[in-house]
Amino acid sequence: MAITTRLSKQARREQLLDTAVAVVRARGADGLTLATLAEAAGVSRPIVYGHFDTRPGLLLALYRRLDARHRAATARALRAAGPAADEVARVMSAAYFACATDMPEFTAVSAALRGDPEMETVQCELLDDYTRVLAAALAPHSDLSAESLRLRCTGVLGAAEAIAVELNRGRSTAAEAVTALTDLIVGTLAPRAGRH
Repeated sequence: MAITTRLSKQARREQLLDTAVAVVRARGADGLTLATLAEAAGVSRPIVYGHFDTRPGLLLALYRRLDARHRAATARALRAAGPAADEVARVMSAAYFACATDMPEFTAVSAALRGDPEMETVQCELLDDYTRVLAAALAPHSDLSAESLRLRCTGVLGAAEAIAVELNRGRSTAAEAVTALTDLIVGTLAPRAGRH
């Protein structure tokens, strides 16, 4: 019988999500079920079901958490970026690929939820949010309209995902991936007059 430590509801949820990340890292997303999570966390199944009604619900919560970590890392990196467009682009690129290599479970969880209508809605919302972050960071370096910049940032993120696949397949180094994405980002900007 599982022995549970008394934690607040939020602390227990965080503990379960930490454990879920470890399970996905060790066994892949297919190895994560409500039952395997309960076993790995050392809690009873009703505790897990009290936080996540279904496996897709668990995977969605995990996906949101991983996205929040990625977004926080990007925000920290942007605060440290120099003022030039290429410096901002390089920092964003490095943060993006650090997520791809440091959090491989992000891609695994996303793949496990493919085809789930709720997941598609969540992914669109999160992609829109991340696109806004990218566009806001690049806006001071561009004369493009807000809509044109948003659309270009959407394309850049599609390219970033494709480059991340190459990186994770060992067909690119992290440095090559960062340079390629940096060049793509800078190349999409219409520079402000007088800036080179």
